[in-house]
Amino acid sequence: MSEGVNKAALHRGKFTSPAKIIMHAHIVPEHGLSLAPLVINVNPNLNVILTACLTVYVGCYRSVKSTPPAETMSKEHAMRFPLVGSAMLLSLFLLFKFLSKDLVNTVLTAYFFILGIAALCATLLPTVKRFLPEGWNDNAIVWRAPYFHSLSVEFTKSQVVASVPGFFFCVWYAMKKHWLANNVLGLAFCIQGIEMLSLGSFKTGGILLAGLFVYDIFWVFFTPVMVSVAKSFDAPIKLLFPTADAARPFSMLGLGDIVIPGIFVALALRFDVSRNIKNRYFNSAFLGYTAGMTVTIVVMNWFQAAQPALLYIVPGVTGFVAVHSLWNGEVKPLLEFTETQPEEEGAAEEEDEDSSQSKKVD
Repeated sequence: MSEGVNKAALHRGKFTSPAKIIMHAHIVPEHGLSLAPLVINVNPNLNVILTACLTVYVGCYRSVKSTPPAETMSKEHAMRFPLVGSAMLLSLFLLFKFLSKDLVNTVLTAYFFILGIAALCATLLPTVKRFLPEGWNDNAIVWRAPYFHSLSVEFTKSQVVASVPGFFFCVWYAMKKHWLANNVLGLAFCIQGIEMLSLGSFKTGGILLAGLFVYDIFWVFFTPVMVSVAKSFDAPIKLLFPTADAARPFSMLGLGDIVIPGIFVALALRFDVSRNIKNRYFNSAFLGYTAGMTVTIVVMNWFQAAQPALLYIVPGVTGFVAVHSLWNGEVKPLLEFTETQPEEEGAAEEEDEDSSQSKKVD
């Protein structure tokens, strides 16, 4: 029942107008926060909270589409995510330990140069489309590699136009590594992550957040790996906030502390949209994120030590939504909500049947 209501509401386009407004207007406030330290003395703690919350807010509204997401995260993927993340984190730690830091960062800069162009292009595209002819947005161009014809890229003229400022911006970042360039790229990655990633259901979201809750605590409190990689990794995987402290010139916030809770908050917004309810559970989830981020900053300053932000954000986001659903007596609709399309559900059921049959044969 919930799935049918979800798709019907999405196809009717409920609450899409605020999303469109945010999509076209998001650049001004976010860039204002990023540029503010260049002009005035901004409290870095306040800047961290405002930037993170505004990014989540924008990403959530951009995630509201007229059709359900093409792909969603499965429970199995959510369970494996902390393990894969741990393997990648440890690999980076070993790379920085045994190889030249400059060499590793040079390779990563080239990698993020390409990703940055794509992220900025996708972030700017909704605004750019408004000023270009209709044909530039719809007619796709297919480019094939000269000697590898199986390799092809499909794009529109609008995407080409949107990628031009992204290209020059990434050139500036690669040459100067300025904190402002780092932050703009990081914000683009965050917005695209929240907009494009779908948990599929609150059950999957709960599994993912619980796993990363433990992941963050372990790698920050019990090993030097997380902090070491964050300091060595000269790439836009973190936001930098200038401080007045010469010994600690920047406060840092990992992009994962924005994107991971952000996709859960975005799911709450789409749940509200599917039921034609204006921002009921979204408000709870967003308030929980704001509270969790605020507690993170307070504890970090109190102990003067790096903190695993998800330790405070995950209970805030999930706790506020859980209490709200209990108060409204809507726990069942919340847990039954899914964005998985029928084809995906059928494929998953077939896989389960095949695996069970193979076990019986064995």
